[in-house]
Amino acid sequence: MRHFGHLADDVRGRLFLEPPRPFSSESEAAVLATALGGTLYSPATRPALAADIRKQAARGVVSMVLCLEDAIADHEVGAGERNLVEQFNDLVMDFTDCTQSHPLLFIRVRTASQIVDLTRRLGPAVRLLTGFVLPKFTGHSGGGYLDALAEAETVAGRRLYAMPVLESPELAHLETRREQLFGIARLLAEHRDRVLAVRLGVTDLCSAYGLRRSPDLTAYDVALVAGVIGDVVNVLGRADGTGFTVTGPVWEYFPVQERMFRPQLRRTPFAEVAGGARGTANGAANGAATGTVRVSGEEVRRRIIEHDLDGLIREIELDRANGLLGKTCIHPSHVPAVHALSVVTHEEYCDARDILRQEQGGGGVLRSAYTNKMNEARPHRAWAERVLLRARVFGVAREDVSFAELLMSTLIR
Repeated sequence: MRHFGHLADDVRGRLFLEPPRPFSSESEAAVLATALGGTLYSPATRPALAADIRKQAARGVVSMVLCLEDAIADHEVGAGERNLVEQFNDLVMDFTDCTQSHPLLFIRVRTASQIVDLTRRLGPAVRLLTGFVLPKFTGHSGGGYLDALAEAETVAGRRLYAMPVLESPELAHLETRREQLFGIARLLAEHRDRVLAVRLGVTDLCSAYGLRRSPDLTAYDVALVAGVIGDVVNVLGRADGTGFTVTGPVWEYFPVQERMFRPQLRRTPFAEVAGGARGTANGAANGAATGTVRVSGEEVRRRIIEHDLDGLIREIELDRANGLLGKTCIHPSHVPAVHALSVVTHEEYCDARDILRQEQGGGGVLRSAYTNKMNEARPHRAWAERVLLRARVFGVAREDVSFAELLMSTLIR
């Protein structure tokens, strides 16, 4: 699979200087963690789950979580497990000849015992499973989850990844946060090869204080949440080889609601797309032919605002600024924004390459190719390495291609 693989070849050629490279569930962990992108959550009880997965894969989704925890009621767990096994065995028929790709699939469990049980029950279809999402992960509960995952790998005969979710009250509460974070760090270090990424459960963190942010506010506008995110990145997101990929929190909103504040999305990036949006009408999901449509930049901006995506876009930018990569998504409309903002800009790419060349030459400072900033080789090295890894999986935009045009090409379909 690869990002933007659902677009027509000519559209990708127009958008990308360096196109996204293919990857698979067997790729190295650093590549997979970077490639997660917008990870779409779905209740495990959905009757047409296999069809949903096919549909979302055709629309560019590359990672999905099938949830047996908070997304379903307590009395639905047994039915959800049975449905997962049935739907996986339906889905595996699509990929017997290895000519088709499927998203990276994870199961979010409620208990550690479900990990081994479901691995056994999936049988040969377990080859479609990339790993498990581990909820309410703490230094105390996490060991049982990770031991069960090791056993499941033996049963499956293949690598399975863990994505622990940090969302417990102990993490929210100041007096226990430090102990929890360092305990989690020690535990994850013991199982480093099995940990793909660390996810943030901001909804549960807010619930410890009876809070819920509105669509006009990002997670970083809620001081308590911002403090937790900063501490998690401080301990678990370090660039010294001890850290992990930390993904951005869920954006909860998708329906149209009355707004209290003005839209956060500037008009300029959309107005600057000459001649309007040039998108694709790729009909992969329904068998239609690939073609092109023309929609004005202002129309795209209006649609983004109507669906509360302007707040999401701002939060994604703040995620990146605070060291987070990828995002939990609960609606398919959120995924294109995450992916468009993950593409490396031409300016970032030039800076990253120049920094690494300068560092190999002994360090020092140089003016950026865009002549608008200082690039200091050694302090910026880790940033540059992360940019080039992101470029590998999300591609590099052409110099004259903006985020707005990338988003239009995936959103207008």
